[in-house]
Amino acid sequence: MLVNRIISSTVAGLVAVVIGFASSVALIYQTVINLGGDASLASSWILTLGLSMGMTSIALSFYYRVPILVAWSTPGAALLIANTQNFNLNEAIAGFMFSALLIFLCGITGWFEKLINKLPFQLASAMLGGILVNFGIDVFNQMNDEPLLVIAMFFTYLICRQLSPKFTMLLVLTVSIVLAWQLKLITFTVFSWQLSEFRYISPEFNISAILGIGIPLFLVTMAAQNLPGIAVLKAHNYKAPVSSILSVTGFVNMLAAPFGGYAINLAAITAAICMTEDVDKNPEKRYWAAISGGGFYILMAISAGYLMEAFASLPNALIYSLAGIALFTTINSSIQQALSEDRMSEAAIITFLVTASNLTLWDISSVLWGLIAGTLTLLAQSLLKKSNYKLN
Repeated sequence: MLVNRIISSTVAGLVAVVIGFASSVALIYQTVINLGGDASLASSWILTLGLSMGMTSIALSFYYRVPILVAWSTPGAALLIANTQNFNLNEAIAGFMFSALLIFLCGITGWFEKLINKLPFQLASAMLGGILVNFGIDVFNQMNDEPLLVIAMFFTYLICRQLSPKFTMLLVLTVSIVLAWQLKLITFTVFSWQLSEFRYISPEFNISAILGIGIPLFLVTMAAQNLPGIAVLKAHNYKAPVSSILSVTGFVNMLAAPFGGYAINLAAITAAICMTEDVDKNPEKRYWAAISGGGFYILMAISAGYLMEAFASLPNALIYSLAGIALFTTINSSIQQALSEDRMSEAAIITFLVTASNLTLWDISSVLWGLIAGTLTLLAQSLLKKSNYKLN
């Protein structure tokens, strides 16, 4: 009985980490490249993120006896790819630190619930959809360069979503690498085992970085990651101390940011893997799966140098397509949530369109302009309704 429990918890933790890694490592790698880094810097980021997620997952799960799995922000990485063209690496780090500070303050003050209540979730969903939609479109753009590879990845996704949804991205990654190898698209190099190294990057604070990176990253992480993470815990009848979790993840994130820890948060989909009856019939024992996941995160971190070196050998079409396909489900759910209420639909569509645009008026990113545009639309609609009511 004990052996079965250990095996099931270990397997659940491993599956959660592998799926999380396969579904979004391409985004993190591309973020680093867009900011002027290389595979070596990407390995530092993965090292930092892996250790941060692993240690917080183990500590929080063991302390509260609840399966609390911490992950990096996948939508946050997508945001950074789309939103950092006008910033250098040092400014990006400042944005990471400011976002982490806001999350920490939400935890110690209890602001989170108040902020979420103030910001209509439809606008937050529309903003997220606007950020991610170009990644989805880019999958089909990549078919121009490598049609056989990308079409095979796309159909693998469609088939696996029906037959084995939990392992979809893992199977897509496997098929894509095998096919890229067969098509001789992989740049072979001599891989050498090496421990990853931390690389410190000094932050460069300015208002543009705070408004263009820090605030959007904070909003996306809270609305698209922490909120679903809390919902998953509640759906499995776990009473987790939300404010304490946010305080811990926000504080750790502040320490990790100068080394590439752009955002850590509650996991949602992968966390659910650690909460099912398959892990343990007794819900009070399932936290061991999250602890196991934390251990595998740490192993992933230690292996980051080798993993990123291998990743750098893959063709760009594979990386871009993998990132976009990994976000199909999130894009779908974001648009559905954005249009879930008729009275909010127009404001949500405007938020979506502005966010997806290239608007950078006064050095403010389209992400923030999207929220501003959506909020102004709601205010205008509300004022006009009141005026019509008084006239009538």
